[in-house]
Amino acid sequence: MRLRHRDGQTIHLGYCTNVHPAEDLAGIIGQLDAYALPIRKRLDSDVLGLGLWLAAPVAAVLAANPPARRRLRAELDARGLEVVTLNGFPYRSFQAPVVKHAVYRPDWTTRERLDYTLDLARVLVDLLPDDAVRGSISTLPLAWREPWDSDRAGSARQRLDELAAGLAELHRQTGRAVRVGFEPEPGCVVETTTQATTWLSGVDTDRLGICLDLAHLACAWEEPAAALARLRSAGLPVVKVQVSAALQAVDPAAAVEQLRAYVEPRFLHQTRAATCADLVDPTDPAHAADDLDAALTNGLPGAWRVHYHVPLHAEPEPPLTSTGPVLQAALRELFAGPTAGCDHLDVETYTWGVLPESRRPRSDTELAAGIAAELAYARDELAVLGLSPVSTGGVRA
Repeated sequence: MRLRHRDGQTIHLGYCTNVHPAEDLAGIIGQLDAYALPIRKRLDSDVLGLGLWLAAPVAAVLAANPPARRRLRAELDARGLEVVTLNGFPYRSFQAPVVKHAVYRPDWTTRERLDYTLDLARVLVDLLPDDAVRGSISTLPLAWREPWDSDRAGSARQRLDELAAGLAELHRQTGRAVRVGFEPEPGCVVETTTQATTWLSGVDTDRLGICLDLAHLACAWEEPAAALARLRSAGLPVVKVQVSAALQAVDPAAAVEQLRAYVEPRFLHQTRAATCADLVDPTDPAHAADDLDAALTNGLPGAWRVHYHVPLHAEPEPPLTSTGPVLQAALRELFAGPTAGCDHLDVETYTWGVLPESRRPRSDTELAAGIAAELAYARDELAVLGLSPVSTGGVRA
């Protein structure tokens, strides 16, 4: 969907397809009919944005094959779908039975991560709508925090410099700009916006910046206004926002049974107590756990926020809540003012398939309906802030 900010910018709102498991071109095209097209029709929108996830093998194939890129673009156009942003965080197998720490490998100390991201950029320039100002790619926040030392930090900085140079050369060759946003996440080298300003200091901010995931922001117990002011002060642009909400337990002792229903084997669910907000090291084990089962076993003081993306439009079962208020506050900071703080927004709830059984979709139709409801929620929150829908006059098949 496209929205117009009062400053005249077009704001692109879509959903991230990393919720779907396909990792080859045929499977990706199949997803368009199974999910994306029904979602667009439910929203009665003439165009629907996709934050496309391409696993590394299919990204490499597409990057080397211009006809395959043209085919994918044609398939998108025929269905009234558009792509201005790609999710380049998971390298592959994101919906495997067990993902956990594997999602952070390969990291930004490696050539593999650089090559994958530049492959995505080559694909994206051919998928961008003709009138798009630029494209964006989200990626992991350098690496998981362990192991990390000066040698690994030096390797990562070299890869980032090569990334910026590669994006600049692609812009020179194609005339299309692509920016990469590093996504602070609990447990990683860059967990907070403060750490982002440290580890990303001095990067080429014409090409590189931040992907702000609002669930991650909440899990770090960061206040949106202060976090965004910190990024602005450091000159780090927000190139993409992932519109997401985390799981919250104000009184974990009263919600043990409900929290246990969210323990599952696929993804990490890093848990942070409110007391971590004032720590230099937010991963201090007295205030943080790297997965929800560990938090339940060891206990943490105070209220908890859990890195578990929950549907935006549906609160968890009481006494659990979501971090929806943090999401709303962040959107206000980004869009209520005279100038939009970002132009690419992705709804990213990749956990539909591992939600507690009673809340899990039972069919493709139910999943499409749930994603459409999340997009409607995000659209309505932005409308409250004064953003208005933009018609492209596109396909309404």
